[in-house]
Amino acid sequence: MIIFGAGGDLTKRKLIPALFYLCQGGLLPETFAILGLDRLEMDDEAFRDGMADAVKEHVGSAWNEATWRKLCHHLHYMQGNIKEEATYMAVCERLSRLDAERGTEGNYLFYLAVPPSLFPDITRHLGAVGLTAESEDDWRRVIIEKPFGNDVESAKALNGMLHETLDEDQIYRIDHYLGKETVQNIMVFRFANGFIEPFWNRQHIDHVQITVAESVGVEHRGEYYEQAGALRDMIPNHLLVLLGFLAMEPPNSFESGAVRDEINKVLDAIHPLTPEQVLTHAVRGQYGEGVMPTGERVPAYRSSPGVSPTSGRETYAALKLTMDNWRWAGVPFYLRTGKRLAAQYTEIVIQYKRAPKIMFKNTDIEQMTPDMLVLRIQPNEGIQMSFGAKIPGPRMRVGTVNMDFCYADYFGNAPATGYETLIYDCMNGDATLFKHADTVEKGWEIVESVMDVWNALPARDFPNYAAGTWGPAAAGDLLKNDGRLWRRIKTP
Repeated sequence: MIIFGAGGDLTKRKLIPALFYLCQGGLLPETFAILGLDRLEMDDEAFRDGMADAVKEHVGSAWNEATWRKLCHHLHYMQGNIKEEATYMAVCERLSRLDAERGTEGNYLFYLAVPPSLFPDITRHLGAVGLTAESEDDWRRVIIEKPFGNDVESAKALNGMLHETLDEDQIYRIDHYLGKETVQNIMVFRFANGFIEPFWNRQHIDHVQITVAESVGVEHRGEYYEQAGALRDMIPNHLLVLLGFLAMEPPNSFESGAVRDEINKVLDAIHPLTPEQVLTHAVRGQYGEGVMPTGERVPAYRSSPGVSPTSGRETYAALKLTMDNWRWAGVPFYLRTGKRLAAQYTEIVIQYKRAPKIMFKNTDIEQMTPDMLVLRIQPNEGIQMSFGAKIPGPRMRVGTVNMDFCYADYFGNAPATGYETLIYDCMNGDATLFKHADTVEKGWEIVESVMDVWNALPARDFPNYAAGTWGPAAAGDLLKNDGRLWRRIKTP
């Protein structure tokens, strides 16, 4: 595994800790080596010492000296300039030595933990020195981090550039949300339980809500966020893929090609919003100063470093999307995401249609509450089912009860970064949880009209929600206008 940008934050916070957990779980073979590459000049021992400090900090109580010594033995480093061809010739020589020492047999996984602007230089240089060429006896794979472009045109350009050097099955576009257990469990929950799938359609489901809420602000990412915003940053990359897993048809197998084909069919079935619909089906917001549930007073987005004091960039986005297929026609999907919301929370809500009330018309029951299935992705990963049950007593009254499954209660709370499964899958050549080029482009096509309208009509009411709340009032109206409500998320 060759990490470009080995001195960066991602490597320290996520990649090496993820490899630590894989090592702890006995999932790394002895014939394995990690080569970090960056501009800083240091030897293997200095790199190992720096990574030891980082891993201790980020794995906390999971730290184990014996595990680290075992992993440390596989860590190596070299200094180089990723824009110079000489660096790649030196990488070839170093990898040849590691192949001989470690028995890695020429199988290379390149992780580009660098800004996307450097992807072209790295992949072209790798191709020029033959490091992307595969044979029957070895494989070469490249993992890249988002953003995968910032609109349809740039996404296609990025894919075209990658395909100049790499075949599509060599490219692994990583989304750490898909490394979370509950996301993967969507497929198991739907397709391994006979009582679920018959009710997973427009005949029984009223609507779906997908929430990815962040309590943090933009922190040190102000300059990036001024260019991206909540819509670009989150919806094509995270929320639409969650929607794809949730809404896809049963694949013929769990092979990556079959699963990704079904996800692409879902994205094809989504109606892109017309410019007129953007005004009624899309909501944007920007947080002002406020008080978080912890009591902390935080400044407005416009006060963040690198942000214009008159910025019109959204830190909140909500959409209402519909599909035109047999399973989901007429079922709205409501998506929302934002910064500085009341809690760090990601969930999917499936709300079922109300049962008819006619048989209860002469009872004390005033209204039938719809059943609800909640898939919690973070925190406290699990699944909750809410349904009606009779309240004990001589009168006919119905109360809502919850059946709640929490991963930690049944399977323990194994420490994780969200990258372990994805890195392990890439090593094994399983691309199921990685994005195909078509998926990336289709995601941008869905939000393109929203971006166009928002760019043409700057928001006049920013900031329009206080930090520590659940977003602008207009987001609530998005559902209220349809006679629905966002599920209330209880803050700690």
